[in-house]
Amino acid sequence: MTCTYYPEGMFPAAQQASALTGEQLRKAYAEGTILEGIARSATAEHDLIVDLGGRTGIIPREETAIGIADGSVRDIAILSRVGKPVCFRIAADNASGRPALRLSRREAQQEALNHLLYETPTGTILPAVVTHLDRFGAFCDIGCGNVSLLSIEHISVSRISHSRERFSEGQHIFAAIESRDLSLGRLSLTHKELLGTWQENARLFSVGETVVGVVRSVKDYGVFIELTPNLSGLAEYRSDLQPGDRVSVFIKAIIPERQKVKLIVIRTLPREKALMPIRYFRESGSVSNWRYAGEPSYV
Repeated sequence: MTCTYYPEGMFPAAQQASALTGEQLRKAYAEGTILEGIARSATAEHDLIVDLGGRTGIIPREETAIGIADGSVRDIAILSRVGKPVCFRIAADNASGRPALRLSRREAQQEALNHLLYETPTGTILPAVVTHLDRFGAFCDIGCGNVSLLSIEHISVSRISHSRERFSEGQHIFAAIESRDLSLGRLSLTHKELLGTWQENARLFSVGETVVGVVRSVKDYGVFIELTPNLSGLAEYRSDLQPGDRVSVFIKAIIPERQKVKLIVIRTLPREKALMPIRYFRESGSVSNWRYAGEPSYV
């Protein structure tokens, strides 16, 4: 699938309103093209003022987002867009000759949401932008400011206690549509399938290597250490380790038939704010019949 409804902040140059000429803006209006610009400010009435590069656009409050008019979305959602990219469609026939263009973010959002709900198959992989992190998951913009939940159990095979252990707000990621609720107009996302199977991740490592890992859980029978978001190994119990610790580990054994990696902790390392890098084995297409325990099975 070719993505046409990008998350805000990921629109291509051809859809950046600040770079378009007056003639190009008129064409965008005539064709209903969805554009993106930076919300420069919000008025006392909570209209958004958008920089169009030499011209000004106004998104009236009731057109700033789906749900603003009926109160299901709070005005803080409008104010929080100031200084950030917003998508919109030129909404009125003042595309030429007037100092300000009337824009609608709501129309762009509704078109994108309809496409995602009714035309995009389950399993489709989409670009996404992380907008908010919580203990139960990450909220992600998957198109024109439409936000869906990526629940914590679908983030990675390796267990984490909070989504901030994997993502940061504003991070560009990929996710797949896990399910949808047409009655509520909502989609749910999944992520772990894009991070590879046990076999794919295990092939990144060799016996005898020493690498950096993150302690994810400490049990009386051993310590589980994450090597990648979808691969952990087991080291002997150590009382001085706790979840979140960074450690250097020696890879003692990789046992494919038992899907086990045996590790020896060399030393603890200073904790860093930087997150463990995410490696995607799939960034487009769709996911179907994925089994962590088997060889890759994608479509």
